[in-house]
Amino acid sequence: MTAARSENARGIGWMLAAVAALSAMDATMKALSARYPPLEVAALRGGACLPIVVVWVLVQGGFRQLLRVRWALQLGRGALGIVMLVAFVTAVHALPLAEAYSIFFVAPLLITAMSRFLGERVDARRWAAIGAGFLGVLVVLRPTGAGALTLAGLAAIASAACYAVAAILVRVIARTDSTLSMVFWFLAVVTAGAGALAAPHWVPVARGDLPLLGALAVSGAIGQFALTEAFRRGEASVLAPFEYTALAWGLVFDWLVWSTRPDAPMLAGAALVVGAGVYLVRRERAPPGVARVVRDS
Repeated sequence: MTAARSENARGIGWMLAAVAALSAMDATMKALSARYPPLEVAALRGGACLPIVVVWVLVQGGFRQLLRVRWALQLGRGALGIVMLVAFVTAVHALPLAEAYSIFFVAPLLITAMSRFLGERVDARRWAAIGAGFLGVLVVLRPTGAGALTLAGLAAIASAACYAVAAILVRVIARTDSTLSMVFWFLAVVTAGAGALAAPHWVPVARGDLPLLGALAVSGAIGQFALTEAFRRGEASVLAPFEYTALAWGLVFDWLVWSTRPDAPMLAGAALVVGAGVYLVRRERAPPGVARVVRDS
């Protein structure tokens, strides 16, 4: 095995671990959404992980590195993050986790479509894959059925759209700002912004839910560390398709925690979305923006 293949193999291992941890974090947010408003869950998501990131900052050189950033872009990304998280929590509150993932995975297709704004070329085959992916989302949503275009389904699409815009923004910010600064300010803005908006209707966190907050912090931290290691070791175009293993984790959590099983249309639509996304990723040798740079960083 060559050195490059060996590093890619290690990267794949880290990516699988990252997706598992971040899927556990999403399942925890779904559990919290049963008792707390979406804005509050978004604030808890940021606040639970922020102390761990602060320790990470101290270990990696201190807070001075956080001040040399493009403030307007960082704040804009954080604002998008609030909308994205609130929409995602709204979606998973009503939908099975796997179904929400199936819709949310349209985000890489949106990223590819919007990459034209960065001067990147999108050829006819990529547009065909984007069309197939959107068809998959329609299959999952089943818009011909009565009431099938639910608020939860639309929220999942909105979350994916915010993710895609924020991912394009990350490409711009990363030209000047460090990864650590992007992680810190994303969480800081989400925690402060969502917390302020949620304050008028804040529900005190029950003592029995403190373990869930601990799980939220630990799973988020492990996921972010593993994701960082994955992309440090492996090529993005090799690793990105393994993001879709989140769908398998969603099915597992739905079955074990909520006793929910997928139906045939959901699986068929998910297959179209995932297939289109994997096709796009395999055609790209540059980082395609599929990784959880925005939602889970």
